[in-house]
Amino acid sequence: MDKTVKAEGRSIDSASPREAQSAAKSASGARAKPPAASRLGVAKTYKLYINGKFPRTESGRYFTVADAKGNIAANMCRASRKDFREAVLAARAAFNGWAGASAYLRGQILYRVAEMLEARAEQFVTELKLMGVDKRAASREVTATIDCLVYYAGWTDKYQQVFSAVNPVASSHFNFSILEPVGVVSVLAGPENALLGFVEAIAPVIAGGNTAIALASEQNPLCAVSFAEVLHSSDVPAGVINILSGYRKELAEQFASHMDVNAIIANGGDASEIKMIQEQAANNIKRVIIRKKPIAPDPYQIIDVQETKTTWHPIGG
Repeated sequence: MDKTVKAEGRSIDSASPREAQSAAKSASGARAKPPAASRLGVAKTYKLYINGKFPRTESGRYFTVADAKGNIAANMCRASRKDFREAVLAARAAFNGWAGASAYLRGQILYRVAEMLEARAEQFVTELKLMGVDKRAASREVTATIDCLVYYAGWTDKYQQVFSAVNPVASSHFNFSILEPVGVVSVLAGPENALLGFVEAIAPVIAGGNTAIALASEQNPLCAVSFAEVLHSSDVPAGVINILSGYRKELAEQFASHMDVNAIIANGGDASEIKMIQEQAANNIKRVIIRKKPIAPDPYQIIDVQETKTTWHPIGG
């Protein structure tokens, strides 16, 4: 029997023991290696973000999101009213700690969010492209979102200086007007600019010390839900931002009527929805902010969810 085995052009008789062993392993590995096409990719799971965790909706419901070609891009959790109530509890529990944090700390955390988004920019560009945004426009949107976060990070320790006041009074007192966050704010994101529009809506809310529950755009929720992963790795305390996905018509009334929500920001929406929000919000004198179109970042959006507290202090004595 011929026991000669070829190893790189030489017989095993003339090859060294190490070369022969390597050749045998190579031959065995070549036979055992599975074809690359047989591996299935790990599909991304899009969940809710409540109290710093990623639960599925308690109802077990979901809805599908289609890509630009009409194919199913993802199954999204369809949040229920109970999910919203859980988010409000988380936001209320987090409020005192976040409102009491120094403006410098809030700014540092917002800047950290921008850093983490910058590191994952390519992921968000890919998700925007999946929704039909061309690559150049997607890159611009991600860059603008990062700049928006840096912008509000810079304003966290400045808006008090700009908008507070020492007021002249006729008596022997000092009179000061200072700003305080309103509390828990519910946010309905608009359909435009899936990432930028969402961040522009929530960044000024938390920059001023409020906590938020945000409903992602029903049509383009992918980036908003992925943004929760950025928040989770950015030192944002649990409960400060809570993100839901679902049907706006089903949840808008809850966002407007909940008695432990202090303000609501509605981006977009038709006349009947706006009327409903205003009527429901009146039950606990909830502040209503309607934005029919996205607006560029400015400090007045921080002031929209602030209250002015005036204090008197006697002179001397």
